[in-house]
Amino acid sequence: MSIVGDVPKRVKAEMTLKFGDPDLDDLKFLQDDPLVITPIIGNCLVKWVLVDTAASVDILFYDTFLRMGYTDSQLTPSDAPIYGFNEVECQVKEAIRLYMTIGEEAREATKMLNFQIIKTASIYNVIMGRIWIYVFKAVPSTYHMVLKFPTRNGIVEDKGD
Repeated sequence: MSIVGDVPKRVKAEMTLKFGDPDLDDLKFLQDDPLVITPIIGNCLVKWVLVDTAASVDILFYDTFLRMGYTDSQLTPSDAPIYGFNEVECQVKEAIRLYMTIGEEAREATKMLNFQIIKTASIYNVIMGRIWIYVFKAVPSTYHMVLKFPTRNGIVEDKGD
């Protein structure tokens, strides 16, 4: 197999995302905690959302899905296998498309994302993987405990919870 022709180039960002010492000012002490944020998913403010750059999909846990007020009739079939829960393949059977909003009113972004529904227990409500990071053009830094991404009105900085 081969690609014929030029490979399409990525659109260049107009803004530069930087991390530095000022990003550490709000941290009480340096830590190795995971980056956890609180975005709006659907119409709900969802706490305990893990930013996981190793995950290849965006996962919404079934109990959180129900607490958000959704029903099984809103799910669509999915056949995506996921590896990583106890090092065993987990066959996803359902998914849902929901809007996710991050940032404050003047500087926020809203995108439609496809969430795989997992029926297993977790300390997190949602695990956001590389797909949403790409869609939002976000750059997470666990060292600085902040997520940054560009919007029409400037750079958004979402501090970890």
